[in-house]
Amino acid sequence: MKKEEIKSILEKAKTEQLICNITFKYDANYWNSIPLICGEKLFLCAEENDFILNGYSIRRYKDIKKLKAKNDKCGEILRKEGIVITMPEIDIESWYSVFQSLKKRNKNIIVEKETLNDNDSEFVIGRINEIHKNFAYVYHFDADGIWGDEPIKVPFSEITSVTFGSRYVDIFSKYVNEPNSDGSGGLEK
Repeated sequence: MKKEEIKSILEKAKTEQLICNITFKYDANYWNSIPLICGEKLFLCAEENDFILNGYSIRRYKDIKKLKAKNDKCGEILRKEGIVITMPEIDIESWYSVFQSLKKRNKNIIVEKETLNDNDSEFVIGRINEIHKNFAYVYHFDADGIWGDEPIKVPFSEITSVTFGSRYVDIFSKYVNEPNSDGSGGLEK
């Protein structure tokens, strides 16, 4: 699909609050997403799964392999259930502006470099530390909730998605200490 066609479908879906089935180059399965903000290279959407909204993701147009906006029973059910999508204030002009906006929120996020080969994919969950022109440093914690000794350098050119406000991030974060300024674990919860 061409970028112009992708942007046109996402803009229409945004205006009409339609769910889109989006297949990305790095994933064999499609995602149910509701587009909220469409920028030049990036778009922000609410993620939907089985009639539940599950946070927000910011992704690149260039990673879309297949896209279909749908006006079906699922969307009708969401409306009838009164599912309300709040619009986050995120500047999606560039990854730099995305990270600036998210740093102000002072919440944990997930940053991914996704590939078809899971061994080459990278996943970082944590809090933004520093932002530079072409990369950011992210304090990160592991699957046991232990903060790393040093923040990880995340080159913007390698990012395929940034997720925030998802159940995974928000619930895990409730049980992880706040990071100290040096990235080590903070106060006990």
